[in-house]
Amino acid sequence: MLLSATPPPGPRPEQEVRLYEEAARHRGLTPPRTHPLASITWLGPAASNPALAYRVGGDRAHLAESRRWIEAAVRLPHWGKAHMPDHDLDAGWLLHHLSLTYRWIGDDLPDGVRALLRYKLLLQGRRMYEFAVASEGGWWSSSYWQNHNWICYAGLATAGYVLGKEEWTGRAKDNLGTVLDLMPEDGSHAEGVVYWRYGVPFLAIQLDLLQEAEGIDWWDRGGFLSRTFRYRLHQTAPGFARNVDHGDCHDRRSGHSAGLYYRLAAQYGIPEAQWMGDLASGELLWKEASESGVRPGILPEAYLEYLWYDPSVPAARPTATRAFFPDLGLLAARTGWDDDATLVSFKASPGGGHKAWETSAKHRAERGWVTLNQGHHHPDSGSFVLVSQGEFLAVDEGYSNRKRAAHHNLLLVDGQGYADEDRYHVYQDIPFERQARQRDVLLDDDCGWAHATAEIAAMYDPELGVRRLDRTLVFTPSGRLVLLDLAEADTEREWTFLLQTDRPTEPQPDGTRLIRSGAAVARVGQFAPHDASVTSDVTEVEANPTSSTPELRLTRTLHTLRSTTARTVSGLFLTTITPGASGPGEHAACVEGHGVAFDGETVLLSPVARRIRTADVVADGAAVLLGDGDSAPYVVAATRLRLNGRVRLDVAEPYTGKVG
Repeated sequence: MLLSATPPPGPRPEQEVRLYEEAARHRGLTPPRTHPLASITWLGPAASNPALAYRVGGDRAHLAESRRWIEAAVRLPHWGKAHMPDHDLDAGWLLHHLSLTYRWIGDDLPDGVRALLRYKLLLQGRRMYEFAVASEGGWWSSSYWQNHNWICYAGLATAGYVLGKEEWTGRAKDNLGTVLDLMPEDGSHAEGVVYWRYGVPFLAIQLDLLQEAEGIDWWDRGGFLSRTFRYRLHQTAPGFARNVDHGDCHDRRSGHSAGLYYRLAAQYGIPEAQWMGDLASGELLWKEASESGVRPGILPEAYLEYLWYDPSVPAARPTATRAFFPDLGLLAARTGWDDDATLVSFKASPGGGHKAWETSAKHRAERGWVTLNQGHHHPDSGSFVLVSQGEFLAVDEGYSNRKRAAHHNLLLVDGQGYADEDRYHVYQDIPFERQARQRDVLLDDDCGWAHATAEIAAMYDPELGVRRLDRTLVFTPSGRLVLLDLAEADTEREWTFLLQTDRPTEPQPDGTRLIRSGAAVARVGQFAPHDASVTSDVTEVEANPTSSTPELRLTRTLHTLRSTTARTVSGLFLTTITPGASGPGEHAACVEGHGVAFDGETVLLSPVARRIRTADVVADGAAVLLGDGDSAPYVVAATRLRLNGRVRLDVAEPYTGKVG
């Protein structure tokens, strides 16, 4: 598709209009004569989109426009200025786009321009290749789970196929095979949604090139590509325009890639991906382009939308409301997809996810290589994001350079967050055993319950003596949130519960707190501890999201609600967050276990002792979840349940799911 500029058969009028509009978008700009301080990645698509438009429609104005940007790019002595000139993202982007441009319109360029472009591609490709060889075992050359690796090798591969440099394409192909084998099979991505949309398209680009140039089909190798749309889908906020911002996210509107949606839809027959591609390239396009903080952004993907759109794939609006991604320990549950629906996203895993953490440890031990450069992964295991009524209510910090647990919806021990934090790469050189994980996961699309317990004690400084810090999160069918935090230490500690919001929470006469964002509201109720010290303050987060543009700064102001216990060996927080006008629920009377009762929904929890005793419920298990009326109960890791005097479950092995 890419090399031959040949899309799947069938009409594509909207994609053709998009291509022509993008081909003309820069006509009023003067190309730079010297290298700016900022990134020049955008120069590549400024040349390739009009080149493809000329191939498609034959208008020589597009040919002239492409030539303007070719000449601007080739006269720069280096690609990239502020950070790793010739050896990083700027060079990778330009190698990819200008190599395609050379392939598509090279024969129609004047001899001198064509020769200069070929010379420049050979020069830059050699520089990139030699750096990749020399830096093997360090930085992006062997950072298999990272966008720099994918983009730089895709650029090298494109140049190699266009110029006939088998040494380049061979190395890029070997790296691609390793990446596909090592990426998580569940399709999740530890760098977060923004870097998913920035980096994963280049994996698809290289797979497209490999198939067309060498006849090798690796689309199903490893399983990541075939499942990664599901990950992206379930990190979409209700209403589809915004994204959950776990990991480094410049903002909440930088998550869509219509071109990649179309390619995944075509390759794997995913109707929801086709529908999302239509939405992202249509109704959402200009809002995303204007509000996104990531450059070059979505507009330059017009060439991919045109070449990757397959009109034979049907489109279908998403309907699934629950998903769990075990490698990243990521649970996502929602009441629906409409603008006013409620969504929670809850995660806990080792740095980079389980597979990257374990495999990179082997690379370090066996080869002395550093292959896990997950600077975009945060110290956020056990944290969650809550969206409801069209607004973000419990929020994440987004992008940061000095990453801290205190910027997330987490817990502090004696005021301290995770060990070795407050730096960019919080997982670098820490002990292998310092891992968080999820357990006891329940998801049910039919009834709407979701449950998981995050184990995060290992993430704190060993000197704090934290033996247990387990957070259980329950999402009810109506979208209410129940959190149970159980903590234990060798000696008395202060335990602090953190809740981050975009505006200060408002104290209410009944002791609850009100979260307000736009027209959306939620009530925060804390049933334990009874004697906590509650404060609210401001947390400022600042970041430079790209080393290629050193003067760029992003800032985000968080409003942090803190609830701190007296010094104690064992800490316990039982918290509810109820979106909308409903109350915080009532503390359920439990002889053993902990519970909250709402109108029509009851949550009973015992994630450690696994014994729940109330007037009506006797259970040996981690959770009993009760709905309205005659609806069937749900249990988590249970062996026995007696409800209202009737034995409903009695099994030898722990069972999770619907009873009856």
